Amino acid sequence: MAYVLRRQRAEIGAQEPIHSFGWQQVMCGVGWLLSREQFRELSRKAVRSGIMDSLSTWIQSLPPPPEFFPPTPKAYSTLLSIFQYFPIITIAQWLLPFYPQGKTSLPTSILNFPGRYAWCFMESIGAMNMLYILYTHFQSIPNFLSTMPAWNKLLVALYILHYVNRAFITPLFLAPSMSPIHLIIIFTAVTYNYFNSSCLAGWLLGYGLPVSASGEHIIATTTSAANTPIHAWLPYVPYIGIALYFLGMYGNIHSETTLFRLRREEAHRKQQKAKKDGDATNSRKSIYDKVYVIPPPTGVFRSILFPHYVLEWLEWAGFLLIGFAVASQTSHTPSASAKTPYIPLAPYYTPLAKLFLQRWGLPFPFPAIVFLVNTVLTTGARASWGRKWYVQRFGEKAVAARGGFVPYFKWL
Repeated sequence: MAYVLRRQRAEIGAQEPIHSFGWQQVMCGVGWLLSREQFRELSRKAVRSGIMDSLSTWIQSLPPPPEFFPPTPKAYSTLLSIFQYFPIITIAQWLLPFYPQGKTSLPTSILNFPGRYAWCFMESIGAMNMLYILYTHFQSIPNFLSTMPAWNKLLVALYILHYVNRAFITPLFLAPSMSPIHLIIIFTAVTYNYFNSSCLAGWLLGYGLPVSASGEHIIATTTSAANTPIHAWLPYVPYIGIALYFLGMYGNIHSETTLFRLRREEAHRKQQKAKKDGDATNSRKSIYDKVYVIPPPTGVFRSILFPHYVLEWLEWAGFLLIGFAVASQTSHTPSASAKTPYIPLAPYYTPLAKLFLQRWGLPFPFPAIVFLVNTVLTTGARASWGRKWYVQRFGEKAVAARGGFVPYFKWL
């Protein structure tokens, strides 16, 4: 045993100290590092290549451009599959204050456009696209309107009515002034309205709503529907929706006209004060330009600063409830007779679809649901940043602890 221990000590003593490295070890380490960097670069290239290959495959699977004007069932399925992911885009709106329109418009930019006319253009796209799609179908089927269910016609009319007010009456006749709108806002609004109106039009024309999740088709059940209390209320739901739609629309218009009135009153007050003080005014500029006020905490503005957004959400919630009466599985046009491809649902919509279709056996007005969710998220972000703007401009005391769209909650 002693001999073995002496030999092990001799072998250990003959080795290099653990902290001393020869040139050979250094070169091996450098080579290993280089290999690791090369491996990382190869991994990055492989990932990029995989992403590009997937993107290329997806683009090649898209319908040809003519099928989007007006949308065929396949194009409709593609548009709705994409539009359901709009909430991901709104993350940037919640994180970044950049919004070159209205109160936060850029004072000087070569990409600015006159506010009134830019607003008319970008907000009219949805209604015009809806009418265009209906007109092209009317051309292909003369009796198409007579075969379209009454609830479907009503939703078309309500959608057009909203945008007649939003795109023409409000900017041209009600708003005292409108700040320049940046090209970025115009482009995104036009894209949004095209997607939204195309999805709604396809749904209302009877293209159907075949949906799937993780490759599994979600099929509606009919046996459980009769056994649920919700089913007993289903015939009344569309009428509740009509009431909510008009209540929300009235409240939205009332809130906005109140803001417009307050702005006019403030502009006239400033004009009178300037005249008394003998200050010269710029005759070329509207007296209402960039005149902003904070509404007093009364009425619909008592607990929130953006009730017009919340009431618009109520309007589209009513629109959604009416959608439960839509005969979305019936084809009303020759193009709709073609099979609509399955729409792979986003993960956050899958539980809702299974709840409605499989557990409750109810209709699933998916385009109207997507519309409401997208509207709430994008305008909610604007309300959140808008509250911060009010605090910076008028102070916390004037804001009076009001929330943007959640009563008395300063973060929202």
